[in-house]
Amino acid sequence: MRAGAYLAGGKPLLFDGAMGTYYAAGPGRAGGSCEEANLRAPSEIAAIHRAYLEAGARAIRTNTFDVSGPWETARSVIEAGCAIALEAAKPFGAWVFAGLGPAPREGALSPGAHYRRQAEAFLAQGITCFLVETLPTDEGVPELARFLKERCPQSFLLASFAAAPDGITREGLSARVLLERTAALPEVDGVGLNCVSGPRHLLEFVRGLDLSALGGKPLSVMPNAGYPTVLGRRAVYRGGPDYFAALLADIARSGAAIVGGCCGTTPAHISQAARALEGGAVRPPAVPVQPRSRPEVRPGQNRLRDKLAAGERVMAVELDPPADDSVESFMEGVRALREAGADAVTVADCPVGRPRADSSLLACKIRREAGVEPLPHLTCRDRNLNATKALLLGLSMEGVHNILLVTGDPIPSESRDEVKSVFNFNSRKLIRYVSGLTGQGLSTPFQIFGALNVNAPSFKRQLALAQEKEEAGAAGFLTQPVHSPQALENLALARHTLKGKLLGGVLPIVSHRNALFLNNEVAGVWVPEEIVRRYQGLDREEAEALALELSVQAARDMAPCTDGWYLMTPFRRTALVVRIMGRLREEMFDKKSNNL
Repeated sequence: MRAGAYLAGGKPLLFDGAMGTYYAAGPGRAGGSCEEANLRAPSEIAAIHRAYLEAGARAIRTNTFDVSGPWETARSVIEAGCAIALEAAKPFGAWVFAGLGPAPREGALSPGAHYRRQAEAFLAQGITCFLVETLPTDEGVPELARFLKERCPQSFLLASFAAAPDGITREGLSARVLLERTAALPEVDGVGLNCVSGPRHLLEFVRGLDLSALGGKPLSVMPNAGYPTVLGRRAVYRGGPDYFAALLADIARSGAAIVGGCCGTTPAHISQAARALEGGAVRPPAVPVQPRSRPEVRPGQNRLRDKLAAGERVMAVELDPPADDSVESFMEGVRALREAGADAVTVADCPVGRPRADSSLLACKIRREAGVEPLPHLTCRDRNLNATKALLLGLSMEGVHNILLVTGDPIPSESRDEVKSVFNFNSRKLIRYVSGLTGQGLSTPFQIFGALNVNAPSFKRQLALAQEKEEAGAAGFLTQPVHSPQALENLALARHTLKGKLLGGVLPIVSHRNALFLNNEVAGVWVPEEIVRRYQGLDREEAEALALELSVQAARDMAPCTDGWYLMTPFRRTALVVRIMGRLREEMFDKKSNNL
């Protein structure tokens, strides 16, 4: 009987549990490769397969989740893994699924090509059922699915994603969206969830799914045995078999057609699950859940968003956060910028990797005490996923709904022994993650901005990254300062290429020394030599007068390519920026409509 026919009968198909963690728990196995044991210790792998089958599993995975190294060696591991699993399953009449893990993203092959090469090796060994699991994205899955149906029409492909309890994968994608998108592929036979989360959280997730959105495709759920604790150098899962089995049965009753275990589960967990599933829990019909109300942005809730949506030109001004706990001077600057007509005040997140007052806390203070829209910068450098989400929830509670998401400057070299970067994401993944939180903890969407370096030597690459950011959810971009004809040309290309709003960067240069510093020590900034020379010999008053003229001219030149300006305040010289803003309003805004 084919797997699809069995599932059509309504009885849940019980898979095995973990191979990797169970194998590693054996004596003398710590640190050894589980997959390589197919070649050096096949009897041990066979014994694990038999233990799961004797416990009641009716489908097992080949021990090939993480097959790496030269292809000749990898193929040998796959061939041995298939032989071991097929031999073990034969007396039990159980299905053998090819076990595939996530494709390497930096490998010589694309994810799709990687999967196709592996699938070819499995098919050659007579394996026709495939489980590609613990996926953070769906990259390569459509290619694998089409390849399998072309080569083996009777094949069965199950694609399973790994999501945290909040329903988001480590790539910042919504598991709900991934399940529905993958189930819509005609060549995919089933979709599911495994790893990362324990049974309670996956039960809650399944209960919130609209199973009808899966188009009749079976749902697979294989949780971890709870969450690990570290004992010595080992991760130990303490989730008991009874607890796991009871929840797995609830998961089956809630609509999962395929169930099993992932990290930390053992034959004891599967044995208890088999008993809990006795009698064949018939899956209920797919009844759509009550649709969630779509989060909406109310007029007046985000004035910066409202103004940009109306096509009005805006001015956002950056003010560096204090390096100490004296905030009054900073707030005086904010109030001066507000009075000068700033639509938003942006605050960098520990610029150049050195500690400063927290941009998000300052953003909340700005909104409460100055009544102007704040736009805090958030980097990927200093927070893990949990800290990032906690911070975003706090910002939303405080009414801060505009953010600039950037990767972040590296930690200065002299501090790296004491200060470590924390990069769960890059900026593109972080944008995707924040976008995915709307409706899943966030009732009000953030207006997300990204950074765009118009001074980059390879600007086409920058544009390609910006397009990825837009696809991930970025609504607009703040650019690096425009001082050169090339930067202006790049900005015009960005206007033609990108869909989102563009705020052109304006950075007043306040001295000859400042110009030299920017060119030599600040990444992403370029000041042409002819401008540098113009500052030679000028005193402060003369240099500020030149900065005023050059800044207004730069803003004037970039106006046709932008939706507003992003002014950067040098050395807290708020008065200079206020003068620039005044000139721009006098020269470039229609007094009646505030438009160009």
